[in-house]
Amino acid sequence: MTTFLLALGLMLVIEGLLPFAAPRIWRETFRRATELADGQLRFVGLTSILAGLALLLLFR
Repeated sequence: MTTFLLALGLMLVIEGLLPFAAPRIWRETFRRATELADGQLRFVGLTSILAGLALLLLFR
């Protein structure tokens, strides 16, 4: 459980970096993401999941 909470905390820190450092760019990126089709969003999500799993397996 501790490892999960550490990973969650790190994810929140990383996700907060762009809105903190460059809010205008983050807003524009988010706006573009809302315009993607469902299939495109699923592909982005799947790619993110696979990249995360690969990193976990590589560094575990």
